Amino acid sequence: MALLYPRPSLEQLPRFPLSIESVQTLTCAADFRRTLLSLIGAARRRIYLTALYLQDDDAGHEVMAALQTAKQATPALDIRVLVDWHRAQRGLIGAAKQAGNAGWYRACSAGADGAIPVYGVPVQTRELFGVLHLKGFVLDDTVLYSGASLNDVYLHRHDRYRHDRYHLLHCPRLADAMVDLLRTQLLDSSAVHRLDEPQCPTTRQLRRDIRVLRKQLAACRYDDTHAVTPYHGLAVTPLIGIGRNNPLNRHLLDLLSSAREKVIICTPYFNFPKPVMREINRLILRGIDVEIIVGDKTANDFFIPPHESFKAIGALPYLYEVNLRRFAKVHRKALMRQQLKLHLWQDNGNSYHLKGIWVDNRYHLITGNNLNPRAFSLDLENALLIHDPKGEMAAQKQLELDTIHRHTRPILQHRELETVRQYPDRVRKLLTRLSRVRIDRLLYRIL
Repeated sequence: MALLYPRPSLEQLPRFPLSIESVQTLTCAADFRRTLLSLIGAARRRIYLTALYLQDDDAGHEVMAALQTAKQATPALDIRVLVDWHRAQRGLIGAAKQAGNAGWYRACSAGADGAIPVYGVPVQTRELFGVLHLKGFVLDDTVLYSGASLNDVYLHRHDRYRHDRYHLLHCPRLADAMVDLLRTQLLDSSAVHRLDEPQCPTTRQLRRDIRVLRKQLAACRYDDTHAVTPYHGLAVTPLIGIGRNNPLNRHLLDLLSSAREKVIICTPYFNFPKPVMREINRLILRGIDVEIIVGDKTANDFFIPPHESFKAIGALPYLYEVNLRRFAKVHRKALMRQQLKLHLWQDNGNSYHLKGIWVDNRYHLITGNNLNPRAFSLDLENALLIHDPKGEMAAQKQLELDTIHRHTRPILQHRELETVRQYPDRVRKLLTRLSRVRIDRLLYRIL
């Protein structure tokens, strides 16, 4: 029998007060890149960048060069970059075996511009079973939060971009809490090592330390010593979680169940974990308006155009569309009466990576959490929950949503989505084979 965990009340959450002037919503990847580089150049005390990866490409080189320039200008500047241990030591999916980004980090540290410490964080002994998916860049007392990693498409360095959400919060106490967690829970761990140094232990050598770290992370929380509660103005609560039934998951479910009028959900992969799907179904039964904005299969970062060489990973976007069509068919009556709205995002060859939840005009969840089974049970995730009881962020919220909707089309019935029979032959045959042996269910949980 599954253990039942009481859901904490959102009203009881400790929070850091904000002023509306201290919060800024950016609406495009190019602005995100410019803002990040500007903040790096202006930093005088600390720079902590946490992302799934810092890529060896033009955008990654630009970020690394900015960090090196900032360090040369202010030698006392505390700079730390944290990335996933496994992701940094392999190449792109489908590419030939290579040293990955770690080889580039080592070359940068050996160069004349000086070393920028890049730490690899292993939250599991294998990448398949969990990665560092924490988000948030701390630059002095400012937090730049996005679900984006650092590479050409996330930073719109060339022609293509991957659309995400980007928020700037000037809040010293929030910045302190995020840095404190990185220092005490990750950087002080014997499982975490610098990837920019020539001698690096193997994952096998770290297995015991990794297990200890994961156990510690399951119990870690952001320091709320300087937070306040109750507080009835604009404020933010940082949340963190790893593994099943973690506090972030429970707060997320409580957020959905708290809706009185309307919920808007963004996710790049239509593959909700069962608890989230249950809450969405309950919202529809309660008569709450639900809007879900998801990327078209062609805007998925795993999509492979039919004219290119097919790889099995390219079937994932089609699997997500199968899920979406099934969901739309189940809720066709809610779609017809416009209580449920489904929007597909598509913009030429660009991709979609938005995550987050808006509940009424009271709460805004900013997160890197993909709202899928993997995020709910395997990866180390975090989020910023903005409390907005007076609706002070309504204008910024509307601006962000208008920007997102600019490239969406509504789905009014499930028949507007393709069936498996309409997919390219290679995709159709693979999905049929996976479905027969039910491997597709396993894929939904780990990819």
